[in-house]
Amino acid sequence: MAAGLTSPAFGSTAVDALPPTTSTAAPGSGRSVVEWNRELITILSGPKAQPSTVHPTRSFALLQAAEYDAVVSITRTAPAYLFSVPAPQGARADVAADQAAHDVLVALYPAERAGVDRQLSSQLSAVADGARKQAGIGVGAAVARQLISLRSADGSSAEPPQFTPGSQPGDYRPTPPDFPAPVFTNWGSVKPFVLTSGNQFRPAAPPAVGSAEYAAALNEVKGLGSKTSTTRTPDQTAAAKFWAAAPVWNVWNQVAQGLVTSGNASLEKAVKVFARLDLSLADTAIAMYDAKYAYHVWRPVTAIRLGDTHDNPGIVGDPGWTPLLPTAPDPSYPGAHGALSQAAATTLAGIYGAQHRLTVTSKGVTRTFAGFQDAATEAWLSRVWSGQHTAIDNQAGQQLGTQVAEFVAHQL
Repeated sequence: MAAGLTSPAFGSTAVDALPPTTSTAAPGSGRSVVEWNRELITILSGPKAQPSTVHPTRSFALLQAAEYDAVVSITRTAPAYLFSVPAPQGARADVAADQAAHDVLVALYPAERAGVDRQLSSQLSAVADGARKQAGIGVGAAVARQLISLRSADGSSAEPPQFTPGSQPGDYRPTPPDFPAPVFTNWGSVKPFVLTSGNQFRPAAPPAVGSAEYAAALNEVKGLGSKTSTTRTPDQTAAAKFWAAAPVWNVWNQVAQGLVTSGNASLEKAVKVFARLDLSLADTAIAMYDAKYAYHVWRPVTAIRLGDTHDNPGIVGDPGWTPLLPTAPDPSYPGAHGALSQAAATTLAGIYGAQHRLTVTSKGVTRTFAGFQDAATEAWLSRVWSGQHTAIDNQAGQQLGTQVAEFVAHQL
């Protein structure tokens, strides 16, 4: 974190004419932060919003980091995530957040400019014209410009290397029925937002596929996660489909939207909640893919179908075994839902407290939990119930998500 870094003065004469800030701006509403978060989810719902090689968590992190640094550049109530810019006396922090959000989304999704412009116009129309408004606009624009520039060389636009499947027991290979090429093969080398590197918290290697521990974990998936399982309960089936219905990072951002809105959070708290959440999710995604392609562990469907060929007496193969849900096209270890949901739950529990009753909605279906950890635990258990991951994958993901979120919380 480089809180002391400042930018050159921005160009608006209305902004430059005002003296530097020496006092804290009055707190505003966090509702506009929620609206920008919703706008990004809407944009990403388009099938061609961005290259399929760019992970969506990067966009959330850029949006929320820009709003956060725009606000604290003015309020000075907390250290910056990355940098502060000169903020004139009286600059409107809410306007700065809106302008920063707008400029980040336009930079990331130029084809969506018309809708993003309308969103900004709607937000700013409620603020009286004048020097304070113009000062806020300048601060927000400066933060967004510098953040986009700094992240332009983070490796996210690199062409992913072609993955060569292995042939030894335990090696990942594309999965049935369509055998898609694995995704995000380069994402572990993208520059993290807060971590020092993608491998900072890389989990230890998983148990060997010939071990009794692996056999027990795989047999659990074999029994609970098949399409025709008779041991999986109806509620487990419902949970498996629930957590697979929408991108898990969208689900947790929507949880944060509800928390901020229902609690009438101030602008300062709202930008903190979303910045911590989305920086944690983005860096967890980087760390998770670093580990996935370091170990390239095969998926349960491959292991079960080839069970008679990998010399583990505890596993009986089933060439026709099919998981409840289609398998994601990337290696199995660590589990994504385990890592990302644990990062989100750790972040939100750190702000709102562990025992915070919440409802989580995905694709119109709602489930209720006594706390953030309960939701995260169901999220990663759901991947066993859907035939995607073993408990070994999930435990490594859970550990990774916790470590990343705790590290981010100490920096922000």
